[in-house]
Amino acid sequence: MRHHEAEPAFEDDDFDRPSKSQKKRDMHDLQSLGEDLLTLPASRVEPLNLPEILLDAVQAAKKITNFEGRRRQMQYIGKLMRRIDPEPIREAVAAFKLGHAQDSLALHQAERWRERLIENDAALQEFIAEFPGIDVQQLRNLVRAARKDAAGVPEKRNGRAFRELFQLVKSTLKAAPDETDEAADDE
Repeated sequence: MRHHEAEPAFEDDDFDRPSKSQKKRDMHDLQSLGEDLLTLPASRVEPLNLPEILLDAVQAAKKITNFEGRRRQMQYIGKLMRRIDPEPIREAVAAFKLGHAQDSLALHQAERWRERLIENDAALQEFIAEFPGIDVQQLRNLVRAARKDAAGVPEKRNGRAFRELFQLVKSTLKAAPDETDEAADDE
């Protein structure tokens, strides 16, 4: 009887390749990134210098309303994205989402300030102290008018002074970081 030679050890080359499951996860990630790409405005997509075939596929996907048709189009976009470097797209999507989150946060902050200003005088003094560049007379007039609107009708949230107070607070909050940035630049 002849003894069989020992079977060769597994070659490391087999394990260097991604598994089929990993490839599928990667494809789904690219497809998901393609979904995010659809949310970007044209002004954010143009600097990415994407291939024309991918841009056409994205434009077509935006027009498709049928669920199954859209699903297949998104698979196609994912397939096209395998040929390009997805990092610039990921960065553009992340920057866009961050911008939306910051805008939303600023609006909520302005709404909270407006509510506080209408509710009590201490908030008025606090706001003036925190934002010394504000037109104090205009702020006081808008707060007084917004309080009158709110006193006349409970839950009245659509008066002119109420909206103008919000705009003043929002613009003041938006301008405030710029002032601190300029002060840091001067140093």
